[in-house]
Amino acid sequence: IAWTVSAALPPSLPLACYWRGGSAMSVVQQVVVLGSTGSIGVSTLDVIARHSDRFSAWALAANRSVTALAAQCRALRPRYAVMMDPDCAETLRTELSGDCDTEVLAGADGLNYVATHAEVDAVMAAIVGSAGLPSTLAAVQAGKRVLLANKESLVMAGHLLMSAARASGAVILPIDSEHNAIFQCLPQGDLAQPRLDGVSKILLTASGGPFRTWSASAIAAATPAQACAHPNWSMGRKISVDSATLMNKGLELIEACWLFDVAPARVDIVVHPESIVHSLVQYVDGSVLAQLGNPDMRTPIAYGLGWPQRIDAGVAALDLVALSKLHFEAPDEVRFPCLRIAREAAATGGTAMAVCNAANEVAVEAFLAERIAFSDIPHVITAALEAVAIVEPTSLDVVETADRDARAIAVEQVVRRRVAGGEK
Repeated sequence: IAWTVSAALPPSLPLACYWRGGSAMSVVQQVVVLGSTGSIGVSTLDVIARHSDRFSAWALAANRSVTALAAQCRALRPRYAVMMDPDCAETLRTELSGDCDTEVLAGADGLNYVATHAEVDAVMAAIVGSAGLPSTLAAVQAGKRVLLANKESLVMAGHLLMSAARASGAVILPIDSEHNAIFQCLPQGDLAQPRLDGVSKILLTASGGPFRTWSASAIAAATPAQACAHPNWSMGRKISVDSATLMNKGLELIEACWLFDVAPARVDIVVHPESIVHSLVQYVDGSVLAQLGNPDMRTPIAYGLGWPQRIDAGVAALDLVALSKLHFEAPDEVRFPCLRIAREAAATGGTAMAVCNAANEVAVEAFLAERIAFSDIPHVITAALEAVAIVEPTSLDVVETADRDARAIAVEQVVRRRVAGGEK
C-alpha cells in the first residue's frame, strides 16, 4: 500500500505526527509544492494559508508561469522557487530582485534539491504528466511525506516508487479525490502493516466527463473547448481531456492497483455524474463504505496535509437534502475506448503502463493543438502499445526509455493522421 511507516518514526516524518499529551506538538511543517501555479498547487496554497500556524510553503515550483510564481513568492516568501525552464528562471530572478529574497533555482536539479532537502517535511507532487516522475521519486527515496497528486508517477513507475517507499520509510498519501476517498474508507490499523483484510473490491467513481451523454459521432467531432468544459471540476486542460476520454479513470485504475496492492480485476469503475461520492470500498460481508463531499480538491489536500488529524479545508458542508438524488451507471467502453486500453495495459504489466501514458500525453497535446481529432486519441495510444517492446521496469532508465520510444511512435502517428485528415 502507498504509505509505509517504520516502527520507530523516521526523522523525515512530519512533526505533526508526533503526539504529546493527546495533541500534536505545535511545530510548523515545511511544505514543498511542486506545480504550485496549477489548479492543485493553488488549492494547496489556499489550505496552507488557512493554517499558517501549522504549515509553511518552504519552496514552490512551476514550469514556465513566471508571473504567477512571482506573485506566489511575494505573498508567501518561500525560501526557494524553482522553474523548470532556465530562461524563465532568469526572468523570475529579475522579477523578484529588490522586493523578495526568495532564491530561484532552475531545472530538474532544482526540483530534486527542494524535494529532498533535510528541512522539508512534506512534498506536494502536483507536476502534471511524466515530467513529475523524477522529483516525486527523489522525494520518496528521501523518505518524505509525499502528497501524491501526480498519478502519472505511479502509472509509469509504480514498482519503483513503492519499493523506494518501503526502503526509505516514506509516507505516500493519495491526493486524487478518488484514491483519497479509498484511503479514508480502508480499515485504519497498524500503519506499518495496513489492513486490507475483508476488502473484496474497490469502486472508483467517474463523473463521465462532458461527453457522458453524447453519441459516438458527436464525440468524434468534439473540439478542445468542449473537451475542457468539465461539468463539475475546475482542472487543467490536459487532465480535462483525459476526463473527457475516460483515460483519466484508466490511469486512476492503474494508480489504485499500486497504491492499494490489488489486481486490476478487483477495481471497478462506476460512473457517478454528480461527483459527490468520490469512491467506495466493498467488503466481503456486503458492506460498502463511501466517502462523500462537494467536488473541491481542497478536501483531499487538507486531509493529506493534516493526516492523521482532520483540518478545515475551506469547503462548504455537503447538503444531502438539497442534493436529493445521486445516480450511478456503468461506463461505456465502446464510446470511451481509452478506459479499456488503460485496463489492458494494467493487466499486461511491465512498461505497458508507461507506454500507454506517454502515448496519451502526445495524443492529448496534439488534440489540444488541433492537429488530430478527438477520436484519434485512442488510435495513437494503441499504435504505440503495439509497436513498443514491453519489458520489466527494473530502473528509472528502463521506464524513461519506454517513455521515449512510445512518444516517438505517437508523434509518427499524429503526423500520419494529420496528413490523412488534411492540414487544418
